[in-house]
Amino acid sequence: MRAIIALKADHRLAVLLEVAGLARSTFFYHQTRLGRPDPRAELEAAIGEVFERNRGRYGHRRVHQELIGAGHRVAKKTVLTLMRKLALVCRVRRRRHISYRGQVGHIAANLLDRQFATPAPNRVWVTDVTEFRVGDRKLYLSPVMDLFDRQIISYTLGPSPTLELTNTSLEAALESVEDTVGLLVHSDQGFQYQHRSWRRLLDEAGARQSMSRKGNCLDNAMIENFFGHLKEEMFHRIHFHDIEALAAEIDMYIHWYNTERISTTLNGLSPVRYRAQAIAA
Repeated sequence: MRAIIALKADHRLAVLLEVAGLARSTFFYHQTRLGRPDPRAELEAAIGEVFERNRGRYGHRRVHQELIGAGHRVAKKTVLTLMRKLALVCRVRRRRHISYRGQVGHIAANLLDRQFATPAPNRVWVTDVTEFRVGDRKLYLSPVMDLFDRQIISYTLGPSPTLELTNTSLEAALESVEDTVGLLVHSDQGFQYQHRSWRRLLDEAGARQSMSRKGNCLDNAMIENFFGHLKEEMFHRIHFHDIEALAAEIDMYIHWYNTERISTTLNGLSPVRYRAQAIAA
């Protein structure tokens, strides 16, 4: 009985294929294909996981690098296409705090001269101050970055851009290194960096001072880029009710930035991993 039913079904299929002008082999190929799971479904899930785990802070290039590191074989353009399909978008907005008040102290020469690549850690540091606002309150961040791996060596947070704010972050950075003789520390021409207390800290450490040209933020582009990433990847994505919550989130972001956030300029590694790899080599 079953054989008779199968023969009838096969006869009906033959008739349908003839009417449709479709080869029998082509029909069964597509039938088998439709029964398989979508190969892109797994990839889309992986892309979504990377994007969400990094709190929407990655564009398609960094997502692609994480996928490659996890063993996926996928083209960068495919990742971009799927992220657009999934509406996973990383947007960039940038604002900066300007601390220039004219010449109130010593203006140092631009020794860095946009030479942002350095062959070893603790050869060149850059620093600046940026401002955040929550309601009617402000919070200022003063980080020190090592240009070797873009790692934030130290930072301070405070309600105003004072000498204490910047000096404290520099002191902490200098104390973390055994040999600071010849170290170049670059900043803009903010009043904090013109002050004798800043220069004294550098002199006592045997470090050299460098400053951007007046009104030229490109001379300190690396720290400006960090501020741009920080504000877009964290500050502009979260609604903060108070300064204390913002300060806590900045702490978490800088830890993530140093230890987990991959960089396309660091061979797809975080600053900490890049430094560890360089030291081990």
